[in-house]
Amino acid sequence: MIYVVATITTLPGQSPALISGARVCIDATRSEAGCISYDYVRDTENPDIVLVVERWSTREALAAHMQTPHLADWRKARQPLVKSTKVEIIHADQVEVI
Repeated sequence: MIYVVATITTLPGQSPALISGARVCIDATRSEAGCISYDYVRDTENPDIVLVVERWSTREALAAHMQTPHLADWRKARQPLVKSTKVEIIHADQVEVI
């Protein structure tokens, strides 16, 4: 199993729009093969930070997710709301930062 933690910093005041806009992607992703969990949560100290916390059965399942049309559509749709994104893929023996 691997974990993914994406830290999304939104433009000021845009995190509610980001989370509500993600609903289609969240629902589609949760039904993908290999997806164990996929959740968006707001940071409790900085309301402009949203964490996407994911668990995948394998790195290959995550790679397949990265190629899905619903993720591509969501990445494009969220661009006006996002200031920056950092993604960490956590394996048992290493952390990838993309």
